[in-house]
Amino acid sequence: MRRHRHALALAPLAIAFLLPSPARAQAGDEEWVRNCRDDDNERARHCEVRVTRRAAGGTLRVDAAPNGGIRIQPWDGDGIEVHARIGIRARTDADARSLAEQIRIDTGGETVRASGPESSRDRSWYVSYLVLVPARSDLELRSVNGPVSVEGITGRVDAETVNGPLTLRDVGGAVHARTRNGPLNVSLGGDRWQGEGLDAETSNGPIRLSLPEGYSARLVAGTRNGPMSTEVPLTVTMLGRRSSRIETTLGDGGPEVRVVTTNGPVSIRRR
Repeated sequence: MRRHRHALALAPLAIAFLLPSPARAQAGDEEWVRNCRDDDNERARHCEVRVTRRAAGGTLRVDAAPNGGIRIQPWDGDGIEVHARIGIRARTDADARSLAEQIRIDTGGETVRASGPESSRDRSWYVSYLVLVPARSDLELRSVNGPVSVEGITGRVDAETVNGPLTLRDVGGAVHARTRNGPLNVSLGGDRWQGEGLDAETSNGPIRLSLPEGYSARLVAGTRNGPMSTEVPLTVTMLGRRSSRIETTLGDGGPEVRVVTTNGPVSIRRR
């Protein structure tokens, strides 16, 4: 089988972080395409990115099930920009291209989602999403076998994946996040939680919570089966008989920040 390689120019990391969001997204798309094409040396690959825009307003719903991921980032552009990253494996390049033509991305309806032929042993596909939204947005995010990440957003956020990591960074509002089998990474910004609070949980995975110096909140954190460590001084009230589950007031207190796991270690660190 003949393989085609494409050279893609990538911006240096130090420069990429200074670019406006659309330019950063484009650079990220190019890197994603390169990695996607190099991912499987046994079968043909087809990798492409489709970019569309839609009006902002109401709750944005993104469904990446079963095998796609979701990454949400803020921007100051008009409306919402959706980067649908399509990855396909097939027996031949022609089969892969034919399958790509049958995949439809719906960004104009109530839910952003993809549709296409059923995957099989000989050919399979997935769509992951990078979505640029206003910093104040309400979100409902779903995946099954893929990562979900939300950065810099304040609003009503409901994020869920079954088998994959879940990452929250500099978020606020009323945030509810769940993963069943995957790590939970929470990095908080500012000096206190802005909004109703955070309720984040994994069933089978580690937790890493990063807090700025002097952060204020009501913190509930812990694990049922696993060790717990912290480099943040805590005055704690024990919940039950296990030292690996705590409730404490950070600084001046405030809305509850809850991060718990059933099976896995918990690490609380300075950001």
